[in-house]
Amino acid sequence: MIDRAPFASLAGKVAIVTGGGRGIGAGIAEVFAAAGAQVLVATRTAEHGERTRDRIREAGGEAALLVVDVGELDHCRQAVDVAVSNWGGVDILVHNAGSFLGGPVDGYSEADLETVLAVNLKACFRLSAACIPHMRRRGGGRLLFTSSVTGPRVAMPGTSYYAASKGGMNAFIRTAAIELAKDDITVNGVEPGYIRTAAMEILADEEGLAQMSKYIPMGHLGAPEDIAYAMLYLASDQARYVTGQTLCIDGGSTLPESPVFLEELEGIKEVGGSSS
Repeated sequence: MIDRAPFASLAGKVAIVTGGGRGIGAGIAEVFAAAGAQVLVATRTAEHGERTRDRIREAGGEAALLVVDVGELDHCRQAVDVAVSNWGGVDILVHNAGSFLGGPVDGYSEADLETVLAVNLKACFRLSAACIPHMRRRGGGRLLFTSSVTGPRVAMPGTSYYAASKGGMNAFIRTAAIELAKDDITVNGVEPGYIRTAAMEILADEEGLAQMSKYIPMGHLGAPEDIAYAMLYLASDQARYVTGQTLCIDGGSTLPESPVFLEELEGIKEVGGSSS
């Protein structure tokens, strides 16, 4: 018999969202709370986290804030301990916090390399290890990760640290999914393409963002909620049989073999329009 419950309800679930202060993480935290989850917003910057927490509460949701650096082992454990202390357990982990530092392959600094790997990749192990015992006690759970198209699908000069960390994250997702399947703990991820966030707006002005949009078949950057709704599906009971997967949410940006083909697509649109 088909379950007639509302789609993607997270009522009664406890979720941790790292990097939940702004951008994609804030979008995930707010969408999860709107779906009924109790959300721990874990972020490095108190000001950003307070805004997310307050927006959730103003909308009638339940949220708490923890200022942490998930690049540190003790902070990863602390995030899980606080969620358990507040609400009695953990059902969903979303490791969304990320570090993006660039540089040539032969010119990296050990400090930068360690920062990127600690936040993006090591935290996958640390947060998961802290959550798994609590999820087992509750009969299952969801481990979710914000990966990237950069590394797993495409390459960009100067991003080797970041790309390697995200490639490692995808490998972690697949292996952990096999190990945890028997516990009803699913492990999945989302690979965002170009998403319009405050960080993206720092990297490029309006002209630069418009230029990026030309290389996206859908013609525009994505929004944080585009990632959040994909995460909501993976966190829900409706995704109970999905594990070891990553969803690419990029407006089609990784589809063309070359940007040249996007110019051809524009020509096809013009021909189609003139014949109508």
